[in-house]
Amino acid sequence: MDDDQEAYLLLLLSDSNLPTGSFVASAGLESYITHGLFSPSARGLQGTMDATMDFLRDSLRTYARSALPFVSDAHRAVESMLAAPSNSGQDDASSTAVAQIKALDDLYEAMTLNHVARRASKSQGVALLTLYSKGFSRPAFMQARTPDDSDTLRQTQAGLFIDRLKLEVRREHTHGHLPTCWGILTAALGLSLERSQFLHLFLHARSLLSASVRLNTLGPYAAQQLLLHAVRPMVEREATRCRDLRTGYDVSTISPRSSNQEFDETTHGPAVTWPLGEILAARHDLQHSRIFNS
Repeated sequence: MDDDQEAYLLLLLSDSNLPTGSFVASAGLESYITHGLFSPSARGLQGTMDATMDFLRDSLRTYARSALPFVSDAHRAVESMLAAPSNSGQDDASSTAVAQIKALDDLYEAMTLNHVARRASKSQGVALLTLYSKGFSRPAFMQARTPDDSDTLRQTQAGLFIDRLKLEVRREHTHGHLPTCWGILTAALGLSLERSQFLHLFLHARSLLSASVRLNTLGPYAAQQLLLHAVRPMVEREATRCRDLRTGYDVSTISPRSSNQEFDETTHGPAVTWPLGEILAARHDLQHSRIFNS
């Protein structure tokens, strides 16, 4: 994929109208505020912006460490499947990729410590699969006019794979969590892994600022200022720090990496680094009134 096409994809995927979660999920911010932990160190806008950035920094750090390995492994699994020869081996590659995604989904389900976060992750993940089928697949009127080149065949295979995975989710054979579905979506579109990782973290940060605006702790202009001047270095730092992390599952064997591959779970695997955020997110449903589902 050339740079122009990739840049155009980034514009499409960063559209605020897409189901990225900012209108239904606050990633624990609402509970954080309700429990009285949102306490600006100074009065006025500066104090509010500082308090917002404190939450965003902790949330982004733990999300990058816990979710980005799943984005990476799901992306690699789908890329390998789409690179398989377009013959009878394609069916085997698709079945292998489905099994890999199920393994990743099961691991993420086990690692997500509270039911609120699991619920939000599943709803947003399934929305991304639907987005590809209904929003990014080639329109029917263009299919007859498009020659059967390699790109068209790749898109067809990606569409069949995602439809198969959606069926597995509906049958409750897999969960369809957000990080794995994001890796699937971006790999199906041909976006590079590095861009996929960076954009996923950016959207998480942007969703938190959007939630801040809805919760009336930050105005839209202040949120835009933070997004432009403060968020980028944070996202770049976390993307660089976590870009080589993996889940511990080898995408070719669907089993934990053996010791001779020098995979250390503590150093190279996913982890939750902000226990307080997990506790607050788990208490979201206990609020007397709430705007967000999570």
